[in-house]
Amino acid sequence: MTIAGSAAQQFRSGLVYAAASYVLWGVFPLYFLLLRPAGAFEVVGWRILFSLVFCAVLLTATRAWRPFLAIARQPRLLLLMGAAGALIYVNWQTYILGVLSDQVVETSLGYFINPIVTVLLGVIVLRERLRRLQWAAVGVSALAVVVLSVGYGSVPWVALVLAGSFGAYGLVKKYVGPRVDAASGLTLETAWLAPVAIVQLVVVSQLTGLTFGTVSAWHTGLLVISGVATAVPLLMFASAARRLPLVYVGFIQFLAPIIQFCIGVFVLGEPMPPERWVGFAIVWVATLLLVVDMVRSARRPRSASVASAVPEELL
Repeated sequence: MTIAGSAAQQFRSGLVYAAASYVLWGVFPLYFLLLRPAGAFEVVGWRILFSLVFCAVLLTATRAWRPFLAIARQPRLLLLMGAAGALIYVNWQTYILGVLSDQVVETSLGYFINPIVTVLLGVIVLRERLRRLQWAAVGVSALAVVVLSVGYGSVPWVALVLAGSFGAYGLVKKYVGPRVDAASGLTLETAWLAPVAIVQLVVVSQLTGLTFGTVSAWHTGLLVISGVATAVPLLMFASAARRLPLVYVGFIQFLAPIIQFCIGVFVLGEPMPPERWVGFAIVWVATLLLVVDMVRSARRPRSASVASAVPEELL
């Protein structure tokens, strides 16, 4: 196979991996809704523990324990992965609470504005300088939050916490960079969170009782595979990120919130009064501005801007 043919094949496989990972993340609400009557805290507890089990099996199957242990022996990296774990915990818990409380549309809003939050965090934390279109996108997004606050009758906290926690998580992962691979990263994050998950499950068992093993074999099986459901799209995304230019990954990332929004509105029938449509329309304008800026910046020499930064790991 020629070099050009090999590059084309890599590009095509990268597109497939990226699209598949974001589609899976997009349909996550339907999966998590099947876990009822389990509550959000029980679901996240099992998700953490079974993700850790899956990662241990994966590291064993791929004989990757040695590089994992090499990472774990570095205190700085270990603490950074602990910080990443805390942020992804907030993200997971908020997301499941939103889905199970019939706020799928608002969770989609969080992931629509996440790239904008990533840009803003770059200014605040990394002292980045933004281009005009990036500032315009930030300003339009702020207007959208005001409009949606009126539409919801309150500040859309679920969306803002999702966007903020995932944006901060992306910054930590960006700082860690290639020093920690996807499988080792998720293993460390879930290892840090395992004690939290155990305490959470014990508290739930005392307050309302656990549903694990009490509803049906199907329900128990769905809880068990929550670890696989967490890790598989992550690993596919990691494969895509190695094969695709970042700008393509930036475009494809909007598949997930688009699918979530459609599920919330057209499948679950969540209310969308006119003011919410207006708010989402403003968000989509901000997203379009950011996409245009991504295209323009991709045609120029790569700069230090975080405009098209995409976290290496997702929900």
